[in-house]
Amino acid sequence: MTDDTPAPHPSSAPRHFRDLLHAQRVWDAELPSFDPASAPAAPVPLFHAWFAEAVAAGQAEPHTMSLATADAEGLPDVRTLMLHDADERGWHFATHATSAKGRQLAARPCAALGFYWPAQGRQVRVRGPVVRCTPAESHADLHARSTGALAAALTGAQSEVVDSVAELHRAADAAWDRARAEPDTEAPTWARYVVEPAEAEFFQGDARRRHIRLRYRRQEDGGWARELLWP
Repeated sequence: MTDDTPAPHPSSAPRHFRDLLHAQRVWDAELPSFDPASAPAAPVPLFHAWFAEAVAAGQAEPHTMSLATADAEGLPDVRTLMLHDADERGWHFATHATSAKGRQLAARPCAALGFYWPAQGRQVRVRGPVVRCTPAESHADLHARSTGALAAALTGAQSEVVDSVAELHRAADAAWDRARAEPDTEAPTWARYVVEPAEAEFFQGDARRRHIRLRYRRQEDGGWARELLWP
């Protein structure tokens, strides 16, 4: 672009894209009701109930979530990955400690999670400090999963630059062979983490935009305060 070439105006975006974008609709299904007064005293039991209802409603991949972290300079990052558990400790996931998110968590051990279940017009948001589990827990986590998961972990180069697709395929094939031959092998950089919730918010969408937002906030005594938020 030369100095005298005018910069493209936002309205020059392809009309087809804008028409397609504006034609999209959300929550075509009948949405469930949610009475926040009936919610349990702590967030995890409500999460378990909503997760089971999402599965029953046919929600695809309800165990996927967005994980947001920040690097050492404070710049945000986000990606989608799988939930491994939700218990009294918090929400569990796993990755390589040497990956981008592993390095970010080492520098700034806090994170936020986001779940979206459009089949029921529901979102769940969680944020708080992140704790790395013990090596024994991380090993057990990996070997409770599939051969493919072990093979992926054995490549051990997540987030690093790869020279070609051919190199990727060679490494993946070798990892699959090793995972089948040595199903108990270690993946030294594999780590399980827990987001210990300081806050957890449950959002129930409503076709008339009367959305219900219920936030749990951890108290100093370990209990939870519950608050309704304007949508």
